[in-house]
Amino acid sequence: MEKDFSNKDKIFILFSCIFVSLLVLSNILAVKIIEVGGLVGPAAVLVYALSFALSDTLVEIWGKEKVKYVIKVGFIASLISAIFIRMAISFPSADNWTLQQEFEMILGSNMRIVLASMVAYLVSQFHDVWSFNFWKKITGGKHLWLRNNLSTIFSQMIDTVLFIFIAFYGSGLPIISMMIGQYTLKLIIALLDTPIVYLAVKLTKDNINLSLKETTNIS
Repeated sequence: MEKDFSNKDKIFILFSCIFVSLLVLSNILAVKIIEVGGLVGPAAVLVYALSFALSDTLVEIWGKEKVKYVIKVGFIASLISAIFIRMAISFPSADNWTLQQEFEMILGSNMRIVLASMVAYLVSQFHDVWSFNFWKKITGGKHLWLRNNLSTIFSQMIDTVLFIFIAFYGSGLPIISMMIGQYTLKLIIALLDTPIVYLAVKLTKDNINLSLKETTNIS
């Protein structure tokens, strides 16, 4: 009989799915430009910044190699979503459906945004994994808050500059102020998500330990 997933496997799959979902969603939300407290940036900042908290949690529990695989899966998922969005735009509209122009207006620039997102995503996420692991070795596995913030702060800066430049250069939009606005928003979210990382790591370790105890008792 096939063995059931362990709690550790289930949590890994859950976190990985959330990570990929946030990434795909950010490609769509990036079309809208928002302003929060005078800071300007793509709406995707609200969800994409959280992906770094998830990747740090994954590295802390499962190590960098598994997280690199999840990052690659996210890349493939985003590419597939972009292709199908483009196909949906190109399909002939039904006679009684009159929203083709609006549909294309919102999602038509998806390919450029996905390209920008993917370049920034791959560079920044792989840097985040490397940086988090680097600081983990330096601190001897202690000071999770420090490792989380140091790795995220610089990775978010890389992501912001690459994404804004590739996605919006030549569009007439104020890309410098967008970079400053988006990075500031990401920085605020990064600082605020530290308790979330601590909670996720603690709950995961507690569930893993509980699973191991139950297995030992059964044996």
